[in-house]
Amino acid sequence: MDIDGDTDEASRRVQVRFVTKLKPPYKAPPTSITIPSNLTRLGLSTIVNSLLKAGNDDWKTEAFDFLIDGELVRMSLEEFLIAKSISAEKILEIEYIKAVVPRKEEEPSLHDDWVSAVDGSSSKFILTGCYDGLGRIWKAAGLCTHILAGHTGAINSVCVVKHEAESRVDQVVATASKDMTLRLFKVDADESLNQPKRVQAFKSLHGHSASVQCIAAEPSGNQICSGSWDSRINLWQTNETSSEGDAIYVKKRKKEGQEELQKKEDAISTLVGHTQVVSAVVWPQRESIYSASWDHSIRRWDVETGKDSMNMFCGKAFNCLDVGGEGSCLLAAGGSDPILRIWDPRKPGTLAPTFQFSSHTSWISSCKWHDKSWYHLVSASYDGKVMLWDLRTAWPLAVIDSHKDDKVLCADWWRGDCVVSGGADSKLCISADIPII
Repeated sequence: MDIDGDTDEASRRVQVRFVTKLKPPYKAPPTSITIPSNLTRLGLSTIVNSLLKAGNDDWKTEAFDFLIDGELVRMSLEEFLIAKSISAEKILEIEYIKAVVPRKEEEPSLHDDWVSAVDGSSSKFILTGCYDGLGRIWKAAGLCTHILAGHTGAINSVCVVKHEAESRVDQVVATASKDMTLRLFKVDADESLNQPKRVQAFKSLHGHSASVQCIAAEPSGNQICSGSWDSRINLWQTNETSSEGDAIYVKKRKKEGQEELQKKEDAISTLVGHTQVVSAVVWPQRESIYSASWDHSIRRWDVETGKDSMNMFCGKAFNCLDVGGEGSCLLAAGGSDPILRIWDPRKPGTLAPTFQFSSHTSWISSCKWHDKSWYHLVSASYDGKVMLWDLRTAWPLAVIDSHKDDKVLCADWWRGDCVVSGGADSKLCISADIPII
């Protein structure tokens, strides 16, 4: 079969076979065809759509990306083959996957100040933290159902606390603030409300001597950890029952003149080693905590012993850190330059990143792995951009400009196919329908 495309007389022609791991009706016939070598992604996508439509009259045009030897094609086919020294004399196997392109942008959800933190790990809601000192629960774009009150300073970080009991009615969420405290709240995620419900914390966590910068939950949700400007990482219990002597109840006067009891609790342990602000913490497995700091280091801590089992100095002050990718073992981090770096700590003896992405033009404020893909992650930057990345190419898959060049302070995935972000424009933005899986 011979395909004519966006070609000229001087263009070479190559014999290819299109393959995919996608399920029907996305499977093209396995026969080889001859195509012009100067085709780009658009031309290749047009051919695949033609092949799929030939066997399905109801086929609707889709956008595809293409891989050769496991690497995404981001130039013409001929340029790629030359750059990678791949022979075009034999049949070339090209794998196609769904293109990762944001197709829908929701109306922004307005806050009263900078949106400094976002957590999209719950399928039922988005949790945000704001410089006005309030946390908020959003069921959808523009629909705020709960306001989390009590902090006397800006919120720096938020966290949805997981629980093993799926039948649990109330979801526990945590906030960390410049007021040097953390607070735990209970919210009914299934509650139907016409107006936002103001919620007070059931537990207030005290122990840091400076602003609390970051927070993360242990997988079971029984504990959380926090990093602070005091250079320390504190561990806390999240349940309501505590051992005798580690908690006291304080009276909080409500506006109606009534009083309520709030538990004030100290940390159960502290991890010491960083010499500057702990800017990011991640708790992916029960036995290990990862942290990043402005002291230019990334550390892995043994929760049981309190000692760091990995101490990696990288020459940059870090703002963000996440653990994911292949085997949930890759470290992604960004900070005081425009480069998103990724390390594989399973490869000992080198500090060189395995991957580096350099399309941002200012400091990176946030990075987050997709929880079901080894290849995809999202980053946010002070340059006002949110970028989607695939480890199989050095160029961003997509650039989201929802914040119009104002600083983006946080970003996360939500419900698998959405990216949520917040920034100095006081907006929570949702970019939906991104086909990662």
